[in-house]
Amino acid sequence: MRALACLAALALMLICGRAFAADEDAPNRKPVKAIGDARLSVGGRGMLPLYLSRDWSLPQPAILRAIIVLHGRLRNADEYYISANNAQAAAGDDGKAALMIVPQFLAEIDIEAHKLPQDMLRWSLVGWEGGDAALAPNPVSSFEALDAILAKLSERRIFPNLKQVVVAGHSGGGQVVQRYAIAGKGEAALLRQHIEIRYVVANPSSYAYFSAERPLPKIAASCPGYDNWKYGMGDRPPYLADATPAALEQRYVEREVIYLLGTLDTNPKHSALDKSCMAEAQGPYRYARGHAYVDAMAKRDNGTPNHRVWDVAGVGHDGDQMLTSKCGLAALFDIPGCGAER
Repeated sequence: MRALACLAALALMLICGRAFAADEDAPNRKPVKAIGDARLSVGGRGMLPLYLSRDWSLPQPAILRAIIVLHGRLRNADEYYISANNAQAAAGDDGKAALMIVPQFLAEIDIEAHKLPQDMLRWSLVGWEGGDAALAPNPVSSFEALDAILAKLSERRIFPNLKQVVVAGHSGGGQVVQRYAIAGKGEAALLRQHIEIRYVVANPSSYAYFSAERPLPKIAASCPGYDNWKYGMGDRPPYLADATPAALEQRYVEREVIYLLGTLDTNPKHSALDKSCMAEAQGPYRYARGHAYVDAMAKRDNGTPNHRVWDVAGVGHDGDQMLTSKCGLAALFDIPGCGAER
């Protein structure tokens, strides 16, 4: 069904003179330059590469906060690890007790180019953004990989004093975080250990809606599959199949979510912007799509008291600037000074 919907959507976009985003055929189709040097087994069904600021095979009693930063569609975890370290340095003393974690969702071309072992998990070029199953060595959802990270952080033998986990992502990584905040099952292990969790969604191209309404209904009306996952609740992948849309919405509303939106992320022709009709039904560019989604969620019964939206003034589509901004530091490290909440 999903394949038929995608073919229909592609046909419609060709008829309308549109095409998929330029980056569908550009940098994300090239092998990554670097592979994370740490490894995590995901349920014994495959290995996930990642970067770690400390060795989590040893007890880390000084760690009070763990921050997971998710890379964008280029799978460039090495660059996001630099940005994570930059944010930690900018946080000063508030960052010293933090463990920085940057997982890497590889594609087959990365496995081949770097001659990696066959037990390394790999996904389609964009499927990992929505929780799809890995192509090999086993059908492991990218959300299950995040579950495994949270399970590791819940080990009190390693992290006896951990108090908070932040799951943050920019661009494609922001798409993962927003969907994982809806679907993720891993936080249960943290809550059993009285560890708080927060989700930080920065400048994604699109969001998963719970209703069929969209900011631009005319585009939605002529777009087959606009309400299917990862844009809506239809045709959800197996990881989400055991929960109804209403249950997923309730779970999402209960979780602590911060949306970070760069006020200059307003280019409707940005090379990495999702230009499918499914995304364009949500608005012309990322900043508009973000506020439209937040507004739609706020209009639901009882609103979204656990969700906040912060504008990051003067910043466009730049992950490093977003994470190291005052609002980025407030979202990651609880450092005062953002003052941009709407």
